[in-house]
Amino acid sequence: MTSLPAVRGAHLVGSINQPTAADSLRIVAENLAGQVARYPDGEVGERFHWILFQGAKFDAVAGLERIPRAPIMLAGFDVRPLMLDGTVPTGELVFGPLGYADAALAGYQDFKALREAGTIPSGARFQVCLPTPLAPLSVYVVPADRPAVYPLYAAAICKEIAAIAAAIPAEDLAIQIDLATEFSYIEQVAMGARKPFPWFIEGLADGAEAPAETIIEAVTTMAAEVAATVPEHVQLGFHLCYGDVAEKHFVEPADAGNLTAVANALSARVARPIGFLQLPVPIERDDEAYFAPMAALALHPETALYLGLVHHEDGTEGGLRRIAAARPALAAAGLAEFGVATECGLGRGPVDRMAPLLRLHAEIIKAGSV
Repeated sequence: MTSLPAVRGAHLVGSINQPTAADSLRIVAENLAGQVARYPDGEVGERFHWILFQGAKFDAVAGLERIPRAPIMLAGFDVRPLMLDGTVPTGELVFGPLGYADAALAGYQDFKALREAGTIPSGARFQVCLPTPLAPLSVYVVPADRPAVYPLYAAAICKEIAAIAAAIPAEDLAIQIDLATEFSYIEQVAMGARKPFPWFIEGLADGAEAPAETIIEAVTTMAAEVAATVPEHVQLGFHLCYGDVAEKHFVEPADAGNLTAVANALSARVARPIGFLQLPVPIERDDEAYFAPMAALALHPETALYLGLVHHEDGTEGGLRRIAAARPALAAAGLAEFGVATECGLGRGPVDRMAPLLRLHAEIIKAGSV
């Protein structure tokens, strides 16, 4: 007899190590059809390393310039931050297209072609993954100028959402918003050279510390403002993340406490439907203590929960251990079912791992349902 909550379906965070969007969509259909409701385009091309391609978009803005030092190269991208150069009034900075809408519209054509060919089943949605504005801003703008630049870049992200929603039918579209950088602020752990200062908390003196609860309130309010621009009949979801550089978190969470707090805050602040929510599970954590805070989850009734408990290193056995450890807390939260996922995207893993890892999702779902 299946233990409750039941295991139902899989979610793919976004990136998939394949050459093209069509290849990404096809490999998912061939290895996980019937278990996924949303098909991401794989975040191919310049988007292969999440937000780093956005540096070129900041470079193109008149009034911003790179700090005067040698390039800082990461995965082929110069990640030196930019600063206001005084040549353009701050309120008049203009961001051009950020690339997300153009990529989504191209990927959707591949999605439609594969659906028409019967490769992708009818009823599936095309999934577009977007960062919160806080993430690119935290990489590409010096701390002193972030308060001035943030609203302009946030408006540019919302403009991308509007363009995507205008071009893709709502019944075919899912938009996932990624919160990763937020956890660097919440945990007060440096993703770069120094600990991040939560500049977005009003009245906080430079260098002062703020409680995690205050930071969570601020970052989820910012994310909710972006989410509110997603049209109601477009499916909306959130991916919560502790980073994935070289397949490693920037810090391992002590437990799911902050993840739960962020999930609940988003659920409270986002008035429109939230279709899905994904939470990561470190490979080392197959103990009930990690999942215990999830007993306090207070999600929208329509929200499908996915736990990132799929790890290629320990396969089905490890996934089942983590399912067993998660079930008591999820049952206490009143959930009847949940799905599985990896911690983060698959785009930085080896190409030859993709198909077996996708099939592993299905194997864990099957084994967890008996």
